[in-house]
Amino acid sequence: MMFTTRFAPSPTGRLHRGHAFSALTAWTAARAAGGRFLLRIEDIDPTRCRPEFEAALLDDLAWLGLDWEQSVRRQSDHLTDYAAVVDVLGRRGLLYRCFRTRKDILDAIGDAPHGPAEAARPGPHPADEESAFLAEGRPFAWRLSLDRARDLLGPRAWDALTFVEEGRGPAGERGLIPARPGTAGDVVLARKDAGTAYHVAVTHDDALQGVTHVIRGQDLFEATHIQVLIQTLMGWPTPVYRHHSLLVGEDGRRYAKRDRSVTLGELRAEGVSPATLRAGLGF
Repeated sequence: MMFTTRFAPSPTGRLHRGHAFSALTAWTAARAAGGRFLLRIEDIDPTRCRPEFEAALLDDLAWLGLDWEQSVRRQSDHLTDYAAVVDVLGRRGLLYRCFRTRKDILDAIGDAPHGPAEAARPGPHPADEESAFLAEGRPFAWRLSLDRARDLLGPRAWDALTFVEEGRGPAGERGLIPARPGTAGDVVLARKDAGTAYHVAVTHDDALQGVTHVIRGQDLFEATHIQVLIQTLMGWPTPVYRHHSLLVGEDGRRYAKRDRSVTLGELRAEGVSPATLRAGLGF
């Protein structure tokens, strides 16, 4: 298969240097391999994603000198695709309703004898409690049951879950990596507001678009473990992963939208050229 990778930002704010580094890393790898570079807009969060941020990121990436295949896949246009995945997993008995709030889960983490991973596997509610909550109309999320997934795959297939890491994990992980889905707990795969969650949308689209190499920051390394499980359950191929180090500022902290890091728009307004920025990022 042709080398295919992607850059998949969420339009929840303006792009900063860290985004530029990640986008250039993937784009450069695709060009070096004579492969495909895709741009995907991961906008399944309706409360934070905005059209103006999407327009700005497209403009910033073009200013940076990147090009990509058309058309751009916008996840909010394909929510029915992700709902179908959730439906398949649900019909196979792999999901359960969870009425617990984020606060409930955080409180449970503090009380859990085996740590956060154990607390993040709350399990199904008792049948009478679930019926009462449904009758009340209480909102819920669908969680993936790791216990049921392991039972379905069997111990041998479960223990054989792996992925290839061509970059570096946070602790220097490289090569053939055993997947450890249990570190993520029983993750939420569908929410009331969006109908789907990140792990479903990203694995579905990587399979649909023929992504052979996922090139992204080390902050998403741990997410790979549960994504490998979802790929296996759905019969999708597992791409090669290539996690890269995170760009940090002078204070040693990684660039992040929540910290209001200097944006590409601000750098452009200051007269910084694309060539200067790219050189400063090592490209």
